[in-house]
Amino acid sequence: PRLLSQFFYADERVSRVVAEINGLDAEMDPQQYLVLLNQLHLSQSHLLAVIERIMEECIPTQRHSRDYLVKFPEELLVDNLGNHMLFAAECLLAGTFIELEESDSLQLRPQARNLLCSLELVRTVLREQSLSQPSTYSEAVRAVLVQFDRLFAEFELSYVSSLVAVKSPEEIYRQQEIIVLFCETVERALRLGYLTQEMIDGYEPLLMFTIPRLAIISGLLIYPEGPLSLEQSPEQMSRVFSPFYNLLKKIRQEDWGGGRFRVRLWPRVSALTRCPRCRDLLWVLSAEELALLERSLCTAE
Repeated sequence: PRLLSQFFYADERVSRVVAEINGLDAEMDPQQYLVLLNQLHLSQSHLLAVIERIMEECIPTQRHSRDYLVKFPEELLVDNLGNHMLFAAECLLAGTFIELEESDSLQLRPQARNLLCSLELVRTVLREQSLSQPSTYSEAVRAVLVQFDRLFAEFELSYVSSLVAVKSPEEIYRQQEIIVLFCETVERALRLGYLTQEMIDGYEPLLMFTIPRLAIISGLLIYPEGPLSLEQSPEQMSRVFSPFYNLLKKIRQEDWGGGRFRVRLWPRVSALTRCPRCRDLLWVLSAEELALLERSLCTAE
């Protein structure tokens, strides 16, 4: 159960696979080479997971901040992101990386070298500790772990920033505004009986459609100065809704293309919308009509 003992065996597996790869002629047996590469990937992933748990146990208050992760696109935030970073560092150091510009590769190569050297030092120190005192952590272990954690975080941020467009502070703030809007929408929907707590606790699939639909109504009508404010330009709006800026304007303006639907649901409103003073369809809805609209948006249709 001791983490240092788990590290010892995980480190042994990595070393064994590396030795097999080094002793294999890839051109003579390409299939076996691919099998060993996959084994190396899995064993390194397990090794990094054990080191991560050791850092949480050994230096919990000295970990480098990972606040920068909020800047990353959501599709990059996967469980094995650390293993991808290690593989990228190895490729950069070997000069075989093709996804980056040459200037970015040259800039990242020193960081990749420092990271891999730090990892080797961590493996050496932890291996010695596991053989001598597997129940405690020495100051030398703490020092190399702190250094490795810092270098890993710095490389991760630099590498991802070179590969994809990370979110700016303004975009992060706009995303937080959308989160607040969705939370306010859910609270209001629960209060009005559009949703139930059981639906939320049970992760009802329909909510994936219902909550964004209700959030659009809330953002345009109830919180018009919030993140869906049409007084701002599309560039100032969160990327969640900016592609639909013109559509959001149509929902509010009198030239909205839902004439047949509008007349069928609200015959009285159709006359009002022809008035120049009543430009916004949502603003002229009565409380009953707004409730009818929102309940319709909560259906699966």
